[in-house]
Amino acid sequence: MSSAFEVRGGNRLKGEIIPQGAKNEALQIISAVMLTPEKVTITNIPDIVDVNLLIELLGDAGVKINRISRDTCEFQADKVDLKYLESPEFKKKSGRLRGSVMIAGPLLARFGRAFIPKPGGDKIGRRRLDTHIIGFEKLGARFVYDADDNYFRLETAGGLKGTYMLLDEPSVTGTANIVMAAVMAEGTTTIYNAACEPYLQQLCKMLNRMGARISGVGSNLLTIEGVTQLGGCEHSMLPDMIEIGSFIGLAAMTQSEITIKNAGIEHLGIIPEKFRQLGIQMEVRGNDIYIPSQDSYEIQTFLDGSILTISDHPWPGFTPDLLSIVLVVATQAKGSVMIHQKMFESRLFFVDKLIDMGAQIVLCDPHRAVVIGLGRQHPLRGITMSSPDIRAGVSLLIAALSAEGKSTIQNIDQIDRGYQYIDERLRKLGADIKRV
Repeated sequence: MSSAFEVRGGNRLKGEIIPQGAKNEALQIISAVMLTPEKVTITNIPDIVDVNLLIELLGDAGVKINRISRDTCEFQADKVDLKYLESPEFKKKSGRLRGSVMIAGPLLARFGRAFIPKPGGDKIGRRRLDTHIIGFEKLGARFVYDADDNYFRLETAGGLKGTYMLLDEPSVTGTANIVMAAVMAEGTTTIYNAACEPYLQQLCKMLNRMGARISGVGSNLLTIEGVTQLGGCEHSMLPDMIEIGSFIGLAAMTQSEITIKNAGIEHLGIIPEKFRQLGIQMEVRGNDIYIPSQDSYEIQTFLDGSILTISDHPWPGFTPDLLSIVLVVATQAKGSVMIHQKMFESRLFFVDKLIDMGAQIVLCDPHRAVVIGLGRQHPLRGITMSSPDIRAGVSLLIAALSAEGKSTIQNIDQIDRGYQYIDERLRKLGADIKRV
């Protein structure tokens, strides 16, 4: 029996909260330790299921791991057990974790072969591996797909060779995987339409500290001059911008006064601006975001008076991970907004739960929903519900914390995959939430 959160809503929260290290950055950065036999020290690691599973997987594959504290870990991949990577145990364990695909690039670069399970993880639509595999092929790897055990085997004859490639989509994990493969390829690799999220910039900066030669960091055109080997380094992870966006939404929805500490303001891109478009006030104080208690917030319209549309877009556009949060926060705003989720086809399938709670939402199709804000005329009602994916889970949690009465959220393993100790941290702000 998996656990559930029991939430009694309607409390105004107050206090300070520190965001965890970025989950999506962690999966890339921790995979990169496979590129060198030297020691790599990583700090600000989020203590969450997906990240802990990847660390465990690397340990099983022979990487020496010294977890100094929950958020700091030393890795040394001087004796990697390639046989383990072909074993049924590895197949089973890596299949549970979508992030495990990220070790393929480093393995291919350093050992000339890699194994990728067909991905598991979220129910947010098909996530293809095409970008990864096609990128590896362009660098000179060959792959065989084993249909019996859902497994891709990749190998190179005579090492990887640098080349020019134009990605068919700016996939973050795809770009990261190809960059890690290319850093030790012979010659120069150019990647156009590369993802340029802060996570990826962090990965490139870390690789450069290890001795890689990557230029164009932060743009969608990366140039990588291959080197023969990489050394150790230290790396600290950025705060998780999805968590920061979630806390901004939580504060507005529950009329709370919250300070988000160490928010890495310069790396948040357009995120604060999108919440301001919903009418949410916030103040940047140094590296913190202060959100005052607001009785109401009004959604802006476009300049010609037409209804605001908020849609996702590859970085530096608005991240798809926060659309669920924006949708929930809009339910209690004054005014209306169209939420357009372009990048995934089933991220909006949790709106039926919000409608059950009393929200006014028209789901137009799998990609678009119109939210007609209640403007606090009626509070949402608590209900029993289940969480389909990580981000929807937190959106439902925010709805429950603002609702009247008791809500039960089941299947919270999905929330734990992405948010560390979320119930404890919210209790410190005064939330009535318990794990049952």
